[in-house]
Amino acid sequence: MMMKWGQICNLIHGLKPALTMVVVQVAFAGVNVFYKLAANDGMSLRVIVAYRFIFATAFMVPVALILERKSRPKLNLKILFQAFLCGLFGGSLSQNLYLESLVLTSATFASAMANLVPAITFVLSISIGLEKLGIRTRAGKAKVLGSLIGMGGAMILTFYRGVEINIWSTNINLIHSNGHVASLHADPGKRFLGALFALGSCFGYAIWLVIQAKMSEEYPCQFSSTALMCVMGAIQAVVFALCMEKDWSQWKLGWNIRLLTVAYSGIVASGLMVTLISWCVRTRGPLFASIFNPLMLVVVAILGSLILDEKLHLGSILGATLIVCGLYAVLWGKGKEMKKITQLVPAKINGESSESIEIVVTSLVDGDLTTTKKEEKIEETIKVITKGDNILAKEEINTVEVKGFD
Repeated sequence: MMMKWGQICNLIHGLKPALTMVVVQVAFAGVNVFYKLAANDGMSLRVIVAYRFIFATAFMVPVALILERKSRPKLNLKILFQAFLCGLFGGSLSQNLYLESLVLTSATFASAMANLVPAITFVLSISIGLEKLGIRTRAGKAKVLGSLIGMGGAMILTFYRGVEINIWSTNINLIHSNGHVASLHADPGKRFLGALFALGSCFGYAIWLVIQAKMSEEYPCQFSSTALMCVMGAIQAVVFALCMEKDWSQWKLGWNIRLLTVAYSGIVASGLMVTLISWCVRTRGPLFASIFNPLMLVVVAILGSLILDEKLHLGSILGATLIVCGLYAVLWGKGKEMKKITQLVPAKINGESSESIEIVVTSLVDGDLTTTKKEEKIEETIKVITKGDNILAKEEINTVEVKGFD
């Protein structure tokens, strides 16, 4: 019984990153719905972005100060610069470009372009060594094939309608058309510019995931790094909105959908969800976090049919199925890679991960014994032992003794 319970706990622990990213995409789908409602109410999209990061900053800074007051490393110029880049590429720039593309093209077109994020992240991660292609291995082939299947499913869900499928009908429609929604048949010049904005948003988001992975290596505090990103994003977004938006009435908030939109998108999306993304990037890499992006389209399609009176079509079902299959393929490939990495650890070390040990290495030099003592953490000791095993296989080493202490 204890064995089965341990296996269940291990299974849940292994599924935590995947389940976390599913929650993130569900929350981001909610942001898209709120964006539609606020834009339909006439609110400026630039002001939405500015308020989003203001609310996120007001929420995340106290949380980071309280929860990570003892474990937070000291700030330096490098960390601040990385936070500035995260706020730019993952915050103000990508959000403003995405919303501008919505205005110049359509929500359908912008959503389709957003599904290029996994491919762009995959290329960037491989180019700087955060991911290994390994195309000759089954895991590498699964990651590439899964990425392509997921993006293909997202494109089918977006562009192919097919016959209408009536699964449920709630007769709820929170949006009433006001005639300001852009169309794919708009001016070709504006559509081309909107496509460039959407592509720029994809590159910005992918670059943020890569920078976040690098930042997590030196600053492994998810709440503090998210707070820094929100502060930088708020400054950038407010300055941009003040320069571009001349109507001061747009900044007024009341107890209406505008306040709910900026509060939810700021606190939940840019605050809590970005913190979860940072954790997933640190534990599984930027590709793992980006491959879940197309899942948001599935959730948006379901929410749209439930509360926006949008109809489900055959294309939505086929696209959603392909997206799930693509996700499974990538997760299978990443699981195989993680299993190989785990198998590289030669021995199981009992005790908590924070326990210190004393390593005594004694070697014979010119007939005398020279002893070196170091205190290391368990994680570092595993690397030392692994390296020691390899050396023992090639060279003769007189004594390697490892002692634990309280």
